[in-house]
Amino acid sequence: MFRSMMDAVFGCSHERTTFPITPRRANAGSSAVSTQRSGTYVACLDCGKEFAYDWKSMRIGEPMAAPAAPPQVQPLGFRA
Repeated sequence: MFRSMMDAVFGCSHERTTFPITPRRANAGSSAVSTQRSGTYVACLDCGKEFAYDWKSMRIGEPMAAPAAPPQVQPLGFRA
């Protein structure tokens, strides 16, 4: 409870993160639109924010932009 109050006042400290994640590249012949991230990143386990990760210096970098939302599919209207 104390930690959640401190996070509410001061924000998340991002102390607990995932192991660095490097997504696989999509197949070159694939025609599907990919929303996957490129590059290595870590995610905060408390707030979910994602940060770039540098393997050479083994440090967390700048916050990553949120991925673009996939386009909304409009249902087809059928007449009865």
